[in-house]
Amino acid sequence: MGMSYLILAGAIMLASWLVSSRLKSKFEQYSKLHLQNGMSGAEIAEKMLADNGIRDVRVISVSGQLTDHYNPVNKTVNLSEAVYNQRNAAAAAVAAHECGHAVQHAVGYEWLTMRSKLVPVVNVASTYMQWILLAGIFMMKSFPQLLLIGIVIFAATTLFSIVTLPVEYDASNRALAWLESKRMLTQQEQAGAKDALKWAARTYVVAALGSIATLLYYISIYMGGSRRD
Repeated sequence: MGMSYLILAGAIMLASWLVSSRLKSKFEQYSKLHLQNGMSGAEIAEKMLADNGIRDVRVISVSGQLTDHYNPVNKTVNLSEAVYNQRNAAAAAVAAHECGHAVQHAVGYEWLTMRSKLVPVVNVASTYMQWILLAGIFMMKSFPQLLLIGIVIFAATTLFSIVTLPVEYDASNRALAWLESKRMLTQQEQAGAKDALKWAARTYVVAALGSIATLLYYISIYMGGSRRD
């Protein structure tokens, strides 16, 4: 299983790199596709929120790259400086996608609710998980239950990765549907936004697959040790 896992892990790492590289190139490409309506990412976001009757969510600018996110705690759509200010298909796609999460929150989308409940668990798990797993492997003969505890904790993070998939895909679908129904973009701009969000979603798919593969690897170690005992 060790060699098999290394091969699988290598394949997933390669897939992750390819998807990330492709995503970067797509966003660079569509960042050059300027919107004919002349709207910035911030203006796109504010209009989408208004059209969905959401009045209690603020659109704010945050520093950094790929820092775009929706915060359900303080109800803010956080857009990176480039997305907030720029007026291109990539910015429109990201801004609308993050507003898609705000819409999910407003309508009580069940997958988003589930993911939000898992956030505190994942935050705690990410702090201790690797140490528990490592200690569990070294103490497999004397204290196998420690590895089992680590596996349960890691399973929570894997569940979070899996639950994230429908949340992200649904947010993109809401964004694209709104952009199209309101005729915010030209046909070429709409196609670019759709392509960009498609590649963004694939990063979550690769992450979920990697988490599942790693979970199975740790389970195999535990089962192998149990059989030897």
